[in-house]
Amino acid sequence: MRVEFQRPASVQEALEALTGAGDEGKLIAGGTALALMLRHRLIAPSILISLDRVEDLTGIGSSAHAIRIGAMTRLREVEVSAEVRSAFPALAAACGEVGNMRVRNQATLGGNLAEADYASDPPTILLALGASVRAVSTAGERLIPVTEFFQGFYTTALAQGEILAEVVIPRWPVTSRMSYAKYRSRSQEDRPCVAVAAVANLNDGICTGLHLAVGAACEVPRRLAEVEALAEGRALSEKLIHEIADGYAGAIETLEDLRGSSCYRTEMIRVFVRRALVEVRSGRR
Repeated sequence: MRVEFQRPASVQEALEALTGAGDEGKLIAGGTALALMLRHRLIAPSILISLDRVEDLTGIGSSAHAIRIGAMTRLREVEVSAEVRSAFPALAAACGEVGNMRVRNQATLGGNLAEADYASDPPTILLALGASVRAVSTAGERLIPVTEFFQGFYTTALAQGEILAEVVIPRWPVTSRMSYAKYRSRSQEDRPCVAVAAVANLNDGICTGLHLAVGAACEVPRRLAEVEALAEGRALSEKLIHEIADGYAGAIETLEDLRGSSCYRTEMIRVFVRRALVEVRSGRR
């Protein structure tokens, strides 16, 4: 089958191309995931719309309240960004865990999120950070919290004709601490069997806000507000850390695949939630 390849130079041109292509069109960012899908004939679009020439979708911007990362920004750029490393070191670390250097030099943050692969690194830490994605269409734009963005296996809240334009991450107080813990059950370059991200605001050792996300072990990355609330106004004691870990392990329905059984993943959630919280408690930014 003949595939038409288009390379719009602006967001507006890309939106027009996507609208014109309808069900036959597919956006391509870095292409690391899409190339595999095409090779295995999981998808068969007749029109591929590349975003590699759309400069407005690249770059990392900073303000007093948030950091904004263009959807076409490569994962390697996020990993080494001084701005990201300073404000969100756990995000830089998570991006540095994706695949290998060749993959990170090609894959984009927006493409990673839009794929909605359950076994990927960035979604878990972005959920813990309280990030949102800005989606644009010919009808306008909207901000979608990451808590609502992932809806199932390879399924997101993006509507037909929408493009993920950027990721918006609110700044946390300077008293906050964060951690990203990834467990691989197979090779060093493998995707996670379990991933845990913790972000906590600590004042004199007392927690005044905890976001804890678990990914790769379940269909979509999960936060449990009722378990997070256990930490409010309390020190992260060993007893509390075990209580939170048990709460997450007991509430999340885990998957079973080549990286681990459901029961195994449940136990690894318990282990890695504890490790992430201990790292946060240690005081490392």
